[in-house]
Amino acid sequence: MSDLDIVILAAGIGKRMRSSLPKVLHKLAGKPLLRHVLDTAQKLVPRKIYVVYGHGGEQVQTEINDDHLLWVKQEPQLGTGHALLQVLPCLEKSGKTLVLLGDVPLIQENSLTTLIASSSTNNFALLTVTLANPFGYGRVIRENGTHRISAIVEEKDANEVQRKINEINTGIMVLPNAYLHDCLPKLNNHNAQGEYYLTDIIKLAASSGIKIETTQPHYEWEVSGINSKVQLAQLERAAQAFQAQQLLEAGVTLMDPSRIDIRGNLLCGNNVEIDVNCIFEGTVTLEDSVKINANCIIRDTIVKSGTTVLPFSVIDNAEIGRNCHIGPYARIRPGTRLDDNVHIGNFVEIKNSYIAMDSKANHLSYIGDAIVGKKVNIGAGTITCNYDGAHKHQTIIEDNVFVGSDTQLIAPVKVAKGSTIGAGSTITRDTPEEQLTLSRAKQISISGWKRPSKTKI
Repeated sequence: MSDLDIVILAAGIGKRMRSSLPKVLHKLAGKPLLRHVLDTAQKLVPRKIYVVYGHGGEQVQTEINDDHLLWVKQEPQLGTGHALLQVLPCLEKSGKTLVLLGDVPLIQENSLTTLIASSSTNNFALLTVTLANPFGYGRVIRENGTHRISAIVEEKDANEVQRKINEINTGIMVLPNAYLHDCLPKLNNHNAQGEYYLTDIIKLAASSGIKIETTQPHYEWEVSGINSKVQLAQLERAAQAFQAQQLLEAGVTLMDPSRIDIRGNLLCGNNVEIDVNCIFEGTVTLEDSVKINANCIIRDTIVKSGTTVLPFSVIDNAEIGRNCHIGPYARIRPGTRLDDNVHIGNFVEIKNSYIAMDSKANHLSYIGDAIVGKKVNIGAGTITCNYDGAHKHQTIIEDNVFVGSDTQLIAPVKVAKGSTIGAGSTITRDTPEEQLTLSRAKQISISGWKRPSKTKI
């Protein structure tokens, strides 16, 4: 069993976000900041995960909704040392604790694995980073000659010499539980902020001769914290650039890596091509040789091999078969499943329907709550009238049906195998197999009729 506990500090109010939403619930790449940290923490398979909450705590718990977490309230919020002190009664005295920050969402698993490996139950491990502009961060103070860490000094408490130091504390650290039980109660708030700094525990450890190891993250942006909407936007771009880089390295063709947004998980097979300004939300799978053209939005969907999605199409919670042809300007709504070699054309909307292989709806149609068989042709302007004002009803279109343009199918109704529906028909009853069915009023022409014209004033 793991001897690692993880504590995520997520109690901050986030005043500079200028929002009623708790800071850790603001979204980055489609997920709340805290959810990013939790997903990474869970990959480490710790003994327990504690989340210290404060501002908007009930809302945070409701949004995250994870029964495996242990929630610890910090009220009032008196600093990071005070936050960890709230967890202390729950922590075992054996093992070690990894401290993460709820507003530092992009820390990577491999950087944490390296940090944890450098720690033990007898020494500390700090994640530090060297910045060209360290303003605002706590500086890592090392002894001359030995290079040993002696303290971390916050920006407001640092002198001019210390402020020139470029190595900063990220706030992410691994600490022995036994030492936490001994030293956390000894922290004081004698500083410019009047807070209990967790970093003061480093000075206590150094003065006691405890060894303090350091590692650095693979990327600087991994340890970037978010305190404002500006920083959130900047980190969003970093997250998207990193995901685009991973796709390119995996062999995906991106027409412009700077113009793709992945707000969840995008899984791609071989020879996938993605044009500009596409948005992927939730979990999306693109199998081999899928081509997504410009300006498409795809959410929680599987697109099977060989399918092409043309520009400005929206696919939501659907399953698209092999070698399908979707769009342009198609809308595939939740509950839709398309079999292989289905064509859905411009301004066609499909909702909660199954369409079997080799069927087509190429223009200006609405298909809702329907089962469509094989080799069906649905003409332009066809509508399944599935809603009676209170309930939804199903339309069944069997194999080899031809539906003429501008047809209304009044559900519940079945169009039998091999039927042909004449253009402009309103079908209210089941049709017989292999016959032409149509319903039209008698066409008449009225002599002497004049088109109305506007009267000049």
